[in-house]
Amino acid sequence: MSEEKSANEVQNVKILAADPSAIGLFGLAMVTLVASSQKLGLTEGTALIIPWAIFLGAFAQLYASLKDSKLGNTFGATAFGGYAFFWFGVGMTWMIQNGVFGEGMQAAADKNQLGVAFLGYLIFTLYMTYGAASTHKVLFCIFVLIDLLFLGLVLSTLAHIELGHWLAAFAELFISLFSFYGSAASVLNTHYGKTVLPVGKALIER
Repeated sequence: MSEEKSANEVQNVKILAADPSAIGLFGLAMVTLVASSQKLGLTEGTALIIPWAIFLGAFAQLYASLKDSKLGNTFGATAFGGYAFFWFGVGMTWMIQNGVFGEGMQAAADKNQLGVAFLGYLIFTLYMTYGAASTHKVLFCIFVLIDLLFLGLVLSTLAHIELGHWLAAFAELFISLFSFYGSAASVLNTHYGKTVLPVGKALIER
């Protein structure tokens, strides 16, 4: 009887996994810092932004997305995954514009199509911002700034409004700063087991 009971016992095993938001936010912070330097006129061209777009903006956030997916975090997986593929797309766009795929493809590029993609990402970010309101204030601020970034990109690319360029430039810079803070808070608060860097309570309770 005891052997039969032992055979039917079910063991629950808890697998601990690190929070991937720290590396995801670090990737976002790095790529937006480098990209904003070009928009603000501090650096020139996009050729040397491409590696950071691919490896930090894209791969770091894709890694965080896959980890969040395994943790059952639909919001985190979608957010990091969505922006990872954005930076893959932007990296390839810059390669096209720099003639990597030939002069024919470079000459055929229509910037209005890029503007439409920015519009799509503005829509995506707007509903993700509502989701971010149930996380913490730092992440919510990052999403609001991403909203402003895409609004600026849409205005500058589709409507050719100069103010849109500067809105995008400064929004991107502040995305970087808030993302560095969010990454640091995720690492240090977990590492020390206490609040080293506060991130603020959720605006909307789930």
